[in-house]
Amino acid sequence: MTPPSRPEPTAPAQIAADPPAPSAGTVEALRDAVLSSSQAWETTRSLVDEVGPRFAGSPGDRAAVAWAQRTLTAHGLQNVRAEKVKVPRWQRGHEAAHLIAPYPRDLVVAALGGSAPTPPRGITAEVIAVPTVADLDKLDRKAVEGRIVFFHARMERTQTGTGYGKAVSIRTAGPSAAARKGAAAVIIRSVGTDVERIPHTGAVFYQADAPRIPAAALSVPDAEMLERLLAKGPAKLTLTLDSKVLPDAESANILGEVPGSSAPDEIVLLGAHLDSWDLTPGALDDAAGCAIVIEAARAIAALPRKPRRTVRVVLFANEEFGISGARAYAAAHAAEIPRHLIAIEADLGDGKVLTASFLGSDTARPAFEALVRPLVPLGVTFIPDDAHGGSDLIPLRALGVPLADLHQDATRYFDVHHTPNDTMAKIVREDLDQAAAAYAAFAYAAADMSGDLGRIPEDKRQRR
Repeated sequence: MTPPSRPEPTAPAQIAADPPAPSAGTVEALRDAVLSSSQAWETTRSLVDEVGPRFAGSPGDRAAVAWAQRTLTAHGLQNVRAEKVKVPRWQRGHEAAHLIAPYPRDLVVAALGGSAPTPPRGITAEVIAVPTVADLDKLDRKAVEGRIVFFHARMERTQTGTGYGKAVSIRTAGPSAAARKGAAAVIIRSVGTDVERIPHTGAVFYQADAPRIPAAALSVPDAEMLERLLAKGPAKLTLTLDSKVLPDAESANILGEVPGSSAPDEIVLLGAHLDSWDLTPGALDDAAGCAIVIEAARAIAALPRKPRRTVRVVLFANEEFGISGARAYAAAHAAEIPRHLIAIEADLGDGKVLTASFLGSDTARPAFEALVRPLVPLGVTFIPDDAHGGSDLIPLRALGVPLADLHQDATRYFDVHHTPNDTMAKIVREDLDQAAAAYAAFAYAAADMSGDLGRIPEDKRQRR
């Protein structure tokens, strides 16, 4: 899962020409070393090829936990440990969709994560088409009751990924909205920017005030065909999903550290999520993010002069299906929360870092701008927008921990997001290395800065 993206940036601000920090030479050398000799591609390959799909509670999840412990240790991190996390389990089972009228044919479909099953023989019903949840809300219940609701909003391709934030509610909120009006099931146009006949899965968030009805995503070509047919007249289809909820399972957050030289109790957190959806090896989402933060920490650990504070890597459990790991981390480390200087998450694939933004004390913005100055030669621009933070940082944001976004180019990311097509073939090595260099330079600069970055103001601690 990728969080709703930040707004399109306003005009870039000029970075203040403050004197360089004492660590500036080290930061620049570190940045250039990672750029020229990064191991991020090999780390991504290792997770994708040696573990593969790693959905919460699955055998692949357990293999990923073991992989992460081995890999962080091999890359020179200290205090490597697994912190147990309870995760939900859901099994996909058989899934099928068949158009009955006006022209019989099979459709390519994937159950949405957490979907309720259909009866064994499926649900056969007429289809009613609406673009968005807001459009559905305008309809009378009689127009919806007993039908299969088809949400067909298109996702816009953008460099910042804002199209995802605008479109994803048809997946997350659409099924409960349809159920409140008596719908039998929901199908959606896949939330993605490709035109391949491969559906995108992703979580559905059922609400307590609505029945849990089956929900699935159609591939974009099939969704467009259905939309064309419905523009001409009625359509009927059968949806069959054999999904089920299983008992919770045990997973783990994996932590590893580069201990600080003089203030080891203070923490700069680098996060990524270890899990993937069940259908995909998850090269971009989020093996690349894991590799970026591991490479940043590896490079810092190899330096003769360590930064003042501890750089902590956290590979979170179950981001995709409910941020279980994020909640467990915040609870387990409650006593340390005041000592977290800043947190950042890599969860946007292999794209180059384009912009840097901050959420913390307003008075600390000049200090943050100084931290990102060494990223300018990589093509990174500071923008004044508030940072959004990755999904795994939601609990830390609520507690006031400052956040940074090193926002990556999302132009290609949603072509394969949550699909079996998210493979190593999609990784652009040069872009991945640039991102790793940016994270490494930022992490060292933050961990070695004097002063702090304050806390997020109370009125900005909840995501909107």
